[in-house]
Amino acid sequence: MRDEFLGLKLGEPALRLAEASFLFEEFLVREQRAGRWQLPLRAIGAQTAYVHGHCHQKAFDAFSAVLQVLSWIPDLAVQAIESSCCGMAGAFGYEAEHFDVSMRMAEASLLPAVRSAPDGALIVADGTSCRHQIHDGAGREALHVARILERALPVG
Repeated sequence: MRDEFLGLKLGEPALRLAEASFLFEEFLVREQRAGRWQLPLRAIGAQTAYVHGHCHQKAFDAFSAVLQVLSWIPDLAVQAIESSCCGMAGAFGYEAEHFDVSMRMAEASLLPAVRSAPDGALIVADGTSCRHQIHDGAGREALHVARILERALPVG
């Protein structure tokens, strides 16, 4: 909505929609900055979260919002994984003719970083295909930011 709709030259309605479109974390940061919403988060027991940015988050300069939202969780150190694309690109990496390319992309930086993360560390990735690539390539479960925030909400 922030890119393709504008590229289609659909005029003012598309521009208004693009300006009102936010990723989950961008919305939370916007509301928090405006003083309209404060999440009462608690520590979750994990000391570190290693975060892989999805390609669209990086392309729209939205990855910093992911890191900021996670930084609201008490006692959680947030570390971005320096990586490029996970290599999946939707179903691309599952196709037999692209599997080797997909794995080479993932092994360039993402999967080694995930494998080197301590056992108790959280692995965070918003992209569904990224989470599958991490699971299949490194044997670790990666979680969406919303799942991490859910753990940090007060019980009851």
